[in-house]
Amino acid sequence: EEEEEEEGEFRKRGGKERRDFEKRVEENASDEETDQFEAEQKGIKILDSQMHLHEAMTRGSPEKKSPGAGKRRGEDEEGEDEEEREEEGDRGRASSPEDPPPYLGRLDPALGSGRKVYFETYGCQMNVNDTDIAWSILQDNGYMRTNSSTEADVILLVTCSIREKAEQTIWNRLKHFVTLKDKRTKSQVPLKIGILGCMAERLKEEILEREKLVDVLAGPDSYRDLPRLLTVAEAGQKAVNVLLSLDETYADVMPVQVNSKTKSAFVSIMRGCNNMCSYCIVPFTRGRERSRPVSSILEEVRVLSDQGVKEVTLLGQNVNSYCDTSEVQFHTKEPTHLSRGFRTIYKSKLGGLRFADLLDQVSTINPEMRIRFTSPHPKDFPDEVLHVIEDRDNICKLLHLPVQSGSSQVLKAMRRGYTRESYLELVERVHRIIPGVCLSSDFIAGFCGETEDDHLQTISVLRLVQYNIGFLFAYSMRKKTHAHHRLQDDVPAAVKQRRLQELISVFREEAAKINSELIGSKQLVLVEGFSKKSEQELCGRNDGNTKVIFPNVDTACNQSSGQLAPVKPGDYVLVQITAANSQSLKGIPVCHTTLKNSARLISTQQLQ
Repeated sequence: EEEEEEEGEFRKRGGKERRDFEKRVEENASDEETDQFEAEQKGIKILDSQMHLHEAMTRGSPEKKSPGAGKRRGEDEEGEDEEEREEEGDRGRASSPEDPPPYLGRLDPALGSGRKVYFETYGCQMNVNDTDIAWSILQDNGYMRTNSSTEADVILLVTCSIREKAEQTIWNRLKHFVTLKDKRTKSQVPLKIGILGCMAERLKEEILEREKLVDVLAGPDSYRDLPRLLTVAEAGQKAVNVLLSLDETYADVMPVQVNSKTKSAFVSIMRGCNNMCSYCIVPFTRGRERSRPVSSILEEVRVLSDQGVKEVTLLGQNVNSYCDTSEVQFHTKEPTHLSRGFRTIYKSKLGGLRFADLLDQVSTINPEMRIRFTSPHPKDFPDEVLHVIEDRDNICKLLHLPVQSGSSQVLKAMRRGYTRESYLELVERVHRIIPGVCLSSDFIAGFCGETEDDHLQTISVLRLVQYNIGFLFAYSMRKKTHAHHRLQDDVPAAVKQRRLQELISVFREEAAKINSELIGSKQLVLVEGFSKKSEQELCGRNDGNTKVIFPNVDTACNQSSGQLAPVKPGDYVLVQITAANSQSLKGIPVCHTTLKNSARLISTQQLQ
C-alpha cells in the first residue's frame, strides 16, 4: 500500500516538485527505485519522429489499414517511453484511446516494395525472436529479405546492451557499413541503417550523433513502427522511436523464422523484467514485465508444430514469473509462491495463470515436441513448476539457475533476493524432485566490492553444484542501474579477468567430470544437421542441451529392427556415448526413436 501511495504521489507532482521527488527517491532506500521506475514508464515523451510522422501523414499518402493477412490478429498498441534518470524536461501527454497515433495499423505494402532488408542479430535468444518479429512486420509491408549486406537497401542490427563488449562490437560494425553507404551509386536508393533493440533504447542520442551513420532507431517495443520509421528515413530525416510500453507483447504478430530450415524455434511468452538486480540494464532497456495471453502462445506453438518444428524454447527476460491475467476467470486463481527462502523487492501480481499452468498446456500440444525455456530467475521455481517438469517427458530436464555469485554478501549487493544457503537448498530440492536433472548458470566475476573470499565462495559453488553448462563474464558496469548510482566499480580490470579465468577453469574441470560419467550411456539426441568440421558427422543436442556428435551413417529404424534409414535434421536418435569433454559428447548412433519410446527405454533400462 505504501508503494502504491508513493507512486500515486509521483504521478500527481509536476515540474520542480517532480524533479525534487525523483532526487529524494534516488537518495532514499533502494526499494523505492522500483516505484520510481514504474512511474517513469507511465510518463510519455513525444519524440520528434512522431511529429515528423504527423507532418508526413498530413502532406500525403493516407494510411491503409489491414488485418495483416493473418499474421496480425488484434489491434496494435501504443508504446511508451522510459526517460533516462539523468534527463530533465517535461513529459508530453499520453494519447487517449480515442486519439491513437496515426502510424498504428498496417501501412501500404508499396512503401517497402523492392526494398531488400538485411538483419544482423547480437545477444540473447530474445533478440533472435525479436528479429523474427521485425522481419514479419516488414515482410507484411512489402519488404524483401537478403542474406547479403552488400545488396541490401536496409541494414538492421538487432543489438544487445548487457555488457560494454557487446556494444563495442556494434560500433565496429557500423564503421564497416560506412563503406557500403559510400559505394552506393546514384541509380541505387540510398542505404538506410537501423539500430534495433536494447542499444537503441539505452544510448538514443549518442547513436544519432556518433559517426552520423544511423538513420533509424527502434527500441524493443517499437518494431510495429518500423515501416513508418523507414518511410521517414527515406525522406531524409532521422527516424526515432524508443518508447517503452507497459503492455506490448507482440502477441498478435506471428514471427517469421529467418532460418526456415531449422527444427527448433523460439516463442516469446513475456517481455521486460521487474527484478531490478543492481547490475542489470534490462529493466531499463526492455521495461516492465508483461505476459502474453496463454491462448496466443498456444496458437503459435500449434502453428510451429504443424510446420514440423521439433523443439520450442519459451522465452522471457524472467520467463518463469509468467502471469496471464487477460481473462476474467483467471483473476480468482491463487497466486504462486516463490522458491523457499527467496524474496522480491516488488509486489507480485495477484491471480492469473502462472508458469506451471503454461508449461502444462504447452507440453500437451505435441508430445513429440521438446519444450525448453529461458531465462528464469531462481526465485520463481516453486514446487508446482518442478513437478510439472518432472512429470512431462517432452519438457527437457535442464534448468537454468543463474546464481551470479556464491557469496551472500555479493548477492545482497546485487539485490538478487536470496543467500548462498537458500540457493543451495533450491538446488538440493530440484535434484530431489527431478532425478537426473542438468543445471546451467550465469556467473559474474569482479562485481562491486567483491573480495578474494567472495570469489573463493563462488568457486566453491561451482564445485558443489557441478553445472553442465556455464555462462561466465567479467562485470561491466551499466549506466542507469542501481550499481551505477550507489556502488563503486572498485575491482581492477586485471583482477576481474584473473578471477574470470579461474572460474572458467573450474567450470570446465567440473563439466568434464559430469560429461565423462555419461560414457557408455545412451542419450536421446534431436538431430540438428552436419557438424561444423565435416559432413561425415552429424550433431544434435541431448536433453541437457549438450552437443552430441556422431557418424553420419544409416541407422536402425528402431531398437528391434534390422532395417536401416538415413538420419536427417529433426529426427530423434539414441546415441551411445564413447567420448566426452567439458563442451560436448561423441558417440555411435544406435537407432531412430521417439520421445515416448526413449522415455520408456530410459525408465526401464536406467539409461542416462
